[in-house]
Amino acid sequence: MAIHSERLNNHIYEQSAIGKIAETGICRPAHSAEEKQVFQLAAGWMTEAGMTVKIDNFGNLIGTYPGTEPGLPVLMMGSHLDTQPYGGRFDGIAGVLGAIEVVKTLHDNNIKPKRTIQVVSFADEEGWRFNKGLYGSRGILGKLEPDEEARKDANGISRREALESFGCNLSEQSKDVYAPGSIHCFLELHIEQGPVLEALEQPVGIVSGISGPLWLTVTFKGVAGHTGSVPMHMRNDALLGAAEVIVAINKIATQEPGSPTVGTCGSLNVFPNSRNIIPEEVVFTLDLRDIEQSRRDKYEAQLRVIIEEVTEKHGLTYTISEDTNSEPRYCAQWMKDIIREESEALGVENIPELMSGPFHDSLPLSYACDYAMIFIRSKAGISHNPKEYSSPEDIALGADLLYKTVYRILQQDI
Repeated sequence: MAIHSERLNNHIYEQSAIGKIAETGICRPAHSAEEKQVFQLAAGWMTEAGMTVKIDNFGNLIGTYPGTEPGLPVLMMGSHLDTQPYGGRFDGIAGVLGAIEVVKTLHDNNIKPKRTIQVVSFADEEGWRFNKGLYGSRGILGKLEPDEEARKDANGISRREALESFGCNLSEQSKDVYAPGSIHCFLELHIEQGPVLEALEQPVGIVSGISGPLWLTVTFKGVAGHTGSVPMHMRNDALLGAAEVIVAINKIATQEPGSPTVGTCGSLNVFPNSRNIIPEEVVFTLDLRDIEQSRRDKYEAQLRVIIEEVTEKHGLTYTISEDTNSEPRYCAQWMKDIIREESEALGVENIPELMSGPFHDSLPLSYACDYAMIFIRSKAGISHNPKEYSSPEDIALGADLLYKTVYRILQQDI
C-alpha cells in the first residue's frame, strides 16, 4: 500500500491559493481569517479521511481517527498551516497534509487501528505575529507562560483578541490540555529548510534532534538629537550600539569553524526613525541556536557581556526579555530505527541523519512523548521565502515513508 501522491500534491497546490502573495508565496498569520479559511479546507480533507474534526481553544485544528481501544495513548502526527509573512507553500504544510494523506490511506484500505490517531495543525508555530511561537503545541501541554495572550501584534491586536475572533474561548483552554501519558508518540514530516539533503543528493532524511533555540528581545535606549549638531563623541546612539551587538552575535556564532551554531538578528525597530535624528531607542531580536546546550550557554554568556560593554561604552540603558529558551531535544532511537528500515524498503539506501536548526512543534511535544521527524529535500535549501520548493516526487516519498512508519508503529499494538 502507498499514499496517493497526486491527491496529496493537489491538496498542497489547492491550499496555496489561501493567503497567496506573488506567484508562489503565502502570508497566513496565526489566528487570522486566512488561517481559518485553510483550516476549513483541511477539515474537509480530514473528514473525507474518516476523522472527526474540531478547532480547540488554543486555535489548533485537530482531526481524530478513532481506534478500537480508545483508552490507549494516541499516536499523533502534524505540523502547522500558518506561514511566515513572506513564506512559501511547503513549510509546515507538507507535514499536515502528508499526515492527512496517511490517515486517508489507512481509511481507504479499511485499516482500523487499536490506537486512536490524531492529526494536528498547531496554532502559531511560526511566532512572528506575536513574537513568540509554538503556541498551540505548548498550549495542549499546559506549557504557556503567564500573560501570553496579552502580547500584541504590529497592529495593536492582542493574541487574546485574535483568538476570540478566531472562535476560541480562552476560559475553556484547560479542557483542551492533554493529560500526562495520553500521547504515545509524535511524528512530524517537514521540509528540511536547508541545503544538506540536496548536497547529498538524497530525497529524504532522518532528523537526529532539534537545536535548542534562545530568543531574546533587546531594547537599547539612548538620547535623540540633531544629527548635524551633536558631536560624535557626545552622542548616545542606540542604533550604533545595536549594530555592534548584531555584528558581535555573528562573530560569536562563527568562532568555532564547522560548528552547527547559528546566531541572527532578524528584526530591528528604530525610534524615531528619521534620517536626521540620532536614534533614541532600538528594539531588536537575537536568535541563538545550537544542538549542544553547553556551547550555547557559553555563547549566551559572551553575548550578554558584550551587551553590557556596548551599552556602557555608548551611555545607553538596556532591557532584555527572554521570549523562548529551549534545550536541544533528541529523537527517539526506536522511531529512527523504524524510519531507517522502512526507507530501505522504499529503495532509499543509506538515508542520512541530520540535525534540525529550525525548531518545530516536535520540540514541545518531545517533553510529553517520544518523537521523530522525517525531512524532505528543499531546493537550494531555501525556506521562509516564496521560492521555497520541494518536488512532488520528494513530498510523495516523504509521505510514503511517514505512512510506512505509522503502519509499523500500529503493528506494535497487535
